[in-house]
Amino acid sequence: MNDPFVGTWTLNPMRSKFDPNHMPSQATMTWELDADGTYLLRAAGVDATGKTCEEKPQRLRPDGTAYPVDGFPRLTSVTSRPNRNTIRAEAKREDGSLAGEGTYVVAEDGETMTATTKGVDSQLRPFTQLTVWDRT
Repeated sequence: MNDPFVGTWTLNPMRSKFDPNHMPSQATMTWELDADGTYLLRAAGVDATGKTCEEKPQRLRPDGTAYPVDGFPRLTSVTSRPNRNTIRAEAKREDGSLAGEGTYVVAEDGETMTATTKGVDSQLRPFTQLTVWDRT
């Protein structure tokens, strides 16, 4: 059976609710699945000023175990999969405080994914947003 997350997703800006500091005009998100059950999540897009940007790829292992975050020595990531169509990820600091979190839910028809994310960006500004993605 196919995994509902694997594939390429295109941002639907009209159905999304962005943080004022994070307003992309377009974006794509790609999910790959390794044989060991680890997801590789890649995201790239164009911001409101027309500048292209690409996020650092993320590795998500939905087994509930804390793993170091590549490139961020003081962060760990815990990913869980409460059901087939939901993945939840949390990044925590050394002191156990939450640095960021995201919940990804694929609709039953497999054609839409909703991502609810919040945290602190690279400029130390808190953000919360809800993005809607269409399968391409």
